Amino acid sequence: MRVVRGLEAARAWLRQRPPAEEDLPPSVRKRIAAVFGEELTVEQVVERVLADVRRDGDRAVARYNALLDGVPEGTPLAVSPEELEAAYAQVEPGLVDALRLVRQRVEDYHRRQLEHAQRPFRADGCGQVVRPLERAGIYAPGTAVVYPSTVLMIAVPARVAGVGELVMCTPARPDGSVAPAKLVAAHIAGVERVYRAGGVQAIAAMAYGTETVPRVDKICGPGNVFVATAKRRLFGQVGIDGLFGPSETVIVADDSADPSLVAIDLLAGAEHDELATCVLIATDSTVAEEALEEVGMRLDSLARRDVARASLEGRGLVAVVANVEEALELANDLAPEHLCLHLRDGTTWLEKVRHAGCVFLGPDSAESLGDYAAGPSHVLPTGGSARFSSPLGVWDFLKVTAYVGISAEEAARLGPAAARVARAEGLTGHALAIEARYRRHG
Repeated sequence: MRVVRGLEAARAWLRQRPPAEEDLPPSVRKRIAAVFGEELTVEQVVERVLADVRRDGDRAVARYNALLDGVPEGTPLAVSPEELEAAYAQVEPGLVDALRLVRQRVEDYHRRQLEHAQRPFRADGCGQVVRPLERAGIYAPGTAVVYPSTVLMIAVPARVAGVGELVMCTPARPDGSVAPAKLVAAHIAGVERVYRAGGVQAIAAMAYGTETVPRVDKICGPGNVFVATAKRRLFGQVGIDGLFGPSETVIVADDSADPSLVAIDLLAGAEHDELATCVLIATDSTVAEEALEEVGMRLDSLARRDVARASLEGRGLVAVVANVEEALELANDLAPEHLCLHLRDGTTWLEKVRHAGCVFLGPDSAESLGDYAAGPSHVLPTGGSARFSSPLGVWDFLKVTAYVGISAEEAARLGPAAARVARAEGLTGHALAIEARYRRHG
């Protein structure tokens, strides 16, 4: 991890840090050339797969499942109810209980959120009604690494919001199976239908609809650069929750912080991805030095030590600043996905945080606990988008319909002003439509 001192030196690092989306690794480029017969960019791959799925439906999805994920030809896209039930026998009972506990925690949090999000009103003849989406789609990535928690973190808020139907696409393994833990999580969360489809072909299938996969109103869930590009390309034809990049963890620590806990949180953030960003902003040099030493001692104990090492070496930073005010100023510049406050009284500093996906108040509020069981969804804005976007929640599955129910008296009062504005814009038809209302009542 690079070490800098002072607020301006840290800001200079921010301006110079490498982009999260680097060139595709040689192995991926080689695979693209093998599948498509030529070298293509990410955008070209996405455009080709989208066009094929739109034209050929199920056949294209199955073809790309075979070419890209190694799924045997003839494997059905739909996961049967019997497969969902059988998955429970393949998952350790303690994990099933844990997933049920997570479901309950996430559900309780989002039910409270719904009380604030679903508020119709009416005033002066106008108002709004709030309705859930009819059908939402979840994309659950991963075959080698499985994320049942992500299924719960998306599906449960959707269920609480009242979504009419919830479907999920997830890549199958080379034998055609889907990870049992993922299926159990989907069943616990109330996902009605699960389909074997990964990557761009999954996003395309949910956006366009195929013979088997129904078209959805909105697609939610993280994925690689191909998935993010497909979601960006299809936005407008289908809703999306956001565009998610590598994970980000920023820790603000004062002289009361426990260096070993700081180090563990840095390692937890780094093991997500080689492109994950982990930053420690400390007001005390001793805490910073001891935390760095702990990171070095504990790194080799991780199962994903190579991933964590690459993240810390390539995108890790320790910044020592003068005080907590400067530390939070720098954190707001970063607008991170996760902001951990290892401070003497973290709660009192919350009002100073302007930009963050989720804030973890105090040393006992581990970011990793938020990833799994605290309550808020762990699908959070990345890449600085916390400046203008929010964590996934019930509002992602609700839409507002405005309505106008003007009385004759209100039409007479408002009409002349509205008609004047319409005529000023040259829209005489609008003006006539308005004037006809209030003139008919004299």
